[in-house]
Amino acid sequence: MARFAMIMAGGSGTRLWPMSRSAMPKQLVPFIGGRSLLEIAGERIAGLVPPERRLVCAADAYRDLVLEAVPGLEPRNFFGEPIGRDTLNAVGFTAAVLAARDADAVFCVLTADHVIMPQATFEACMQTGFALVEADPSRFATFAITPTHPATGYGYVEYGDAVPGFAPAVHCKRFVEKPDIKRAQEYVASGRFGWNSGMFVLHARTVLGAIARFRPDSHAGLMRIHDVVLAGGNLERTVAEVYPGLPKVSVDVALMEPASVDASLSVCTVPMPVEWKDVGSWPSWGSTLAADEAGNRASCPAVHLGSTNIVVASDDPSHTVATIGLDHVVIVRTKDATLVCRADLAEQVKDLVSRLPPSIR
Repeated sequence: MARFAMIMAGGSGTRLWPMSRSAMPKQLVPFIGGRSLLEIAGERIAGLVPPERRLVCAADAYRDLVLEAVPGLEPRNFFGEPIGRDTLNAVGFTAAVLAARDADAVFCVLTADHVIMPQATFEACMQTGFALVEADPSRFATFAITPTHPATGYGYVEYGDAVPGFAPAVHCKRFVEKPDIKRAQEYVASGRFGWNSGMFVLHARTVLGAIARFRPDSHAGLMRIHDVVLAGGNLERTVAEVYPGLPKVSVDVALMEPASVDASLSVCTVPMPVEWKDVGSWPSWGSTLAADEAGNRASCPAVHLGSTNIVVASDDPSHTVATIGLDHVVIVRTKDATLVCRADLAEQVKDLVSRLPPSIR
């Protein structure tokens, strides 16, 4: 079986405005030590599969930017979405193309949202995931991050019995959507739950078969994509015709949750004890930076007088930001817009963006 690695790089990243914009979404902004999240994700898969088996699924409008951000990415391995239809269809699109190219293709699904360390632990867990699916193509392999606190913003995976011969893999007992704080505390204390990472290893034909059963409304369009690749036809034109009509639904809801209770399929989980940062908001971005003794973090020169727990970002590394007497505040400066907000309200940046004129979004 041939191994492939696919990075999902969709989404607009509006919670990271004003650096993330419609013309340059968060996964392409070089704000992690001068590198973009997509660059980092591309480096992460370099040890898993050869260059010709590295794939990216993202908005077609960003084709040139993505090809530039991921060195060695072949144009035929950029899967351009004319419109975002959530993660099930990104995974289904990839499965449809790969199943037509290679009947025994196995691929891992990663995202361009994460910073994961150490690399060696990540790769070892991925190797276990590939081995699980190669030994039994009816398996779906998932990865659960070892929790560090009772987070309410992540989904959880409950661990079942061990999978013989594939330590530390376990059977997935169930998926749980974002819990309230009481349940999250119980989950972490039990030691029987991990955070749902949104990463998978899947057999392409198995994915298409499962979508046929669980989401036939998506399957018909995805098979049109499969068939045009098989026939050597015009893939871009077919995708442009099919994609807008696909129902918008996540892979967790549409595929993983029903698969976990389906007797003909087996969902396995590989616990992943790594440092995992889901960079989806300014406070989470701030966690990628070193803090001073007062908990302040900045990507540019910053001077604070009596301020604590401040996150500062600037697209100009020489621009100085100064604060007096602030606590838990986010400040983001770009050449044409500045954001100042309480850190605990950073999730509302997405709502704020909807009120801005289109020219500044």
